[in-house]
Parts: sequence; C-alpha cells; structure tokens
Amino acid sequence: MGELESPSILKFEFRENPAKHVMLLDATLQPKDAYFAGLAARVRVSARDSAFVFVHGYNVSFEGAARRTAQMSYDLGFDGAPVFYSWPSRGQTLAYTIDEQSIELAEDNMKAFLSDFFARSDAKNVYLIAHSMGTRALTRAVAALMTEQPELRPRLKEIILAAPDIDARVFKTRIAPALVAAGRPVTLYASSKDLALVASKRVHGYARAGDSKSDLLVLPGVETIDASAVDTSLLGHSYFAEENSVLSDLFYLVKDGKRADERFRLRGVNGPSGRYWQFRR
Repeated sequence: MGELESPSILKFEFRENPAKHVMLLDATLQPKDAYFAGLAARVRVSARDSAFVFVHGYNVSFEGAARRTAQMSYDLGFDGAPVFYSWPSRGQTLAYTIDEQSIELAEDNMKAFLSDFFARSDAKNVYLIAHSMGTRALTRAVAALMTEQPELRPRLKEIILAAPDIDARVFKTRIAPALVAAGRPVTLYASSKDLALVASKRVHGYARAGDSKSDLLVLPGVETIDASAVDTSLLGHSYFAEENSVLSDLFYLVKDGKRADERFRLRGVNGPSGRYWQFRR
C-alpha cells in the first residue's frame, strides 16, 4: 500500500514485470465520443455511479500520472471510474517555471474537460483530487464551472487538495471563498515537512497553502488536515498517496463520506483561527 512498485537492482530486477510492478502497458488515443461512452459504461457498473478525477502536480509525466492514478485507485479500493487529467508538465526537475506557465494555460482546457465529464460520464458521485501545482488549475476551473452550472453541484461530492502549491494569501482571499460558495466539501492536506513547498516559497517569496510550517491555513468551509506527524518520503511532498495513514484517511473520506471529526486517525484541534485536524501520533 502506498508503493509505486518498480524494478529494484537490490532485488536483481532489471526490467519491468506486470505481475510485480505498476506499469503503463499501453496508451490509445480515442475519439471523444468513444472515450466518454467507455467512461460512462465503466461508471454504470459501479455500485454508486462513482468516478474520481486526479490532477497531478509539477514534474510528472503522462506515464507517471497514469501509474499514480492506478495505484491510488487500487489502494483506495475505489469502486468506480478512475480518471486523470494530464496537463503538459515537462516531467523534469529543472522545468518548474515552464510547468507554471503550462498549468496556467491548461486551466481553460481543464474546465472544458470537467464540463464534458459531468455532462457525459453519468457519474452521480464525483471526487476531484489535485496535487501540488495541479491544484492551481483545478481550483479555478471547478469554481468557475460550479458558478456557471450550479445544477452540477449535488454530483460533486468532494474537492481534495493535497499539498497545494498555491500562494497562501491568494488561496485564503480568492480561491477558498469561491470553492466554499459552491457549497461542496473541501479537504486540504498540509505538512510542515514538505520540502518541495519550502523550495517553492523561496522561489515565490510567499508561503504556500500546503505548507503548515509558518501558518496553517484554517478557513471556514475547508477541512484542513495537518499531516506533519506522518512519515514522509525524502521531500515529504507525495505523502497523500505514499503514506498509509493518509491513504487510510482518504479511504474513509471517499468510500464512506466521513467528515474529519468522524475519521478515527484524526484528532480535532481548536486553534485561534478555528478547528483543524491532525494525524494521531
């Protein structure tokens, strides 16, 4: 659980094996009508007509996004259609500023895709999950879409923002109010151990929404989860999909619709800005 299994030299594995590793075996370009027909068929065979859409972050290739989506779907035991939106990240560590331009340009296309997705997938329970830089386009796209098409709101069950690489001030004053106005639940995972967001703060000069080191964002209508206590990877940036505690929390959020106060791995904290939650140590 939480592993994107790949060949390991330590295990004398020198090539990928679909029996042991998470692999993208094939990718086929489909006409739009065929794609949405297949998606709707997959949704209809699920128990609750469910689907999730995952938007990856910076430095993630198409293959990387596909593998992460598959791993999340499997580890969450998701009964529905797992979908990912792959915006054109360069998939290179040194291409941060290029990725910033790409995610900004992807916003209109993402909104158009989500509009088609709601119109043609037949999904009655939709979960939107975005990580890091991907949260920038998703939050703006979904806020605009829910304003323009309020009839879609009952089908959007949750907006999950993992380690959002968004200016904390912009998120607090513009993005969060727009999302909350749509009347849909918003969950934000943040951590003080996220070195990638520490680096982003140095680049931009301002704190990021997913970095709880300086100031944890606690806002009305947003359930903020401080994940600082969980074990993390080297950069501490992909904990949402790699750490068992967070995956288990996502499991009960998505599968059972339990709010933060109902999920047993969390404890509530009443801070000066309001109530937030921490993972139990």
